[in-house]
Amino acid sequence: MPNFTHKMAAHCESGTITSLLNHAGLNISEPLVFGISSGIFFGYFHKMKSFPFPTFIVRNKPGQMRRNIEKRLGVKFSSYEFKDAREGMVTLDHLIRQEIPTACQVDFFYMDYVPSWERVHINVHFMVAIGKENNTYLISDSYFPKVVELDASSLEKGRFAGGSMSPHGFIFHANQVPQSIPFEKAIKKGIKKACFNMLHIPIPFLGIKGIRLFAKKITEWPEFARDTEHLSHEIMKINILLEDQGTGGAGFRFMYATFLQQASEIIHEPQLNELSKELMLIGDGWREISLFSARIGKNRDLGPDKLNQLSKMINDRASVEEQFFKKLSKAIK
Repeated sequence: MPNFTHKMAAHCESGTITSLLNHAGLNISEPLVFGISSGIFFGYFHKMKSFPFPTFIVRNKPGQMRRNIEKRLGVKFSSYEFKDAREGMVTLDHLIRQEIPTACQVDFFYMDYVPSWERVHINVHFMVAIGKENNTYLISDSYFPKVVELDASSLEKGRFAGGSMSPHGFIFHANQVPQSIPFEKAIKKGIKKACFNMLHIPIPFLGIKGIRLFAKKITEWPEFARDTEHLSHEIMKINILLEDQGTGGAGFRFMYATFLQQASEIIHEPQLNELSKELMLIGDGWREISLFSARIGKNRDLGPDKLNQLSKMINDRASVEEQFFKKLSKAIK
């Protein structure tokens, strides 16, 4: 077994970055990686060409965590993208032979260590290739309790899958970690950017404005559904997006609360710890939305009264989060 410490994590990208940095000698937690990289976010995308059915996101753009961590901590990652699959696999094997744990962006569907009923086509799953034995790769995937094995053909399919946000064989690894890390400065920059994104970003479907748009538009979802079964599926996906797709629960609100608690100790700002407790309660409200969505979707109880109730619950989250991020922005100044 390669000299790599496998750890589970709340989210694949923040977990992968944390594992690589830990291996490179930097003692940092996943919540700190998530918070410093301004991972917390919200965006609502109504029906459009790119989204045949309305959807939403609760984190920043895939890849942005890595780039923000580089800028704010001064660490360096080496990254590679390929047009040719064979070249991409040869490069990965070369890195592994040098005992360099290497993160891979893949389509989750082809990770055959995942039970078949859990596999879905998502091109932005991240895991770490840490070794190879014959034609089998050893994989540290932060969603699994131990190192798993993956056939080379499956990894190649996953790395070079087509479709939206195709990975193009993208890989990266830690290259340089400075001896002195400006944690206090990085934490403050990460929080300021998160507050800007949630409060002031001038795009009507992002941040708090995006949550309000979500609340307003969800009552229109029946217009875009093929039938009751389709609508039921999409409403139940709210629970999946908030709870199951590697968010640590409540659309990353619980993980960001942990970040604020840890940040409070590092920069000696007690108010961040109090705001951490407040965000945990806000996260409980998002979890209520998750459970409500799962219940009405499963029961096919999708009449106007229930969708209006769901709309009000979401709009309430917008109001409390607007006040929360205003207080957080003031605290960090």
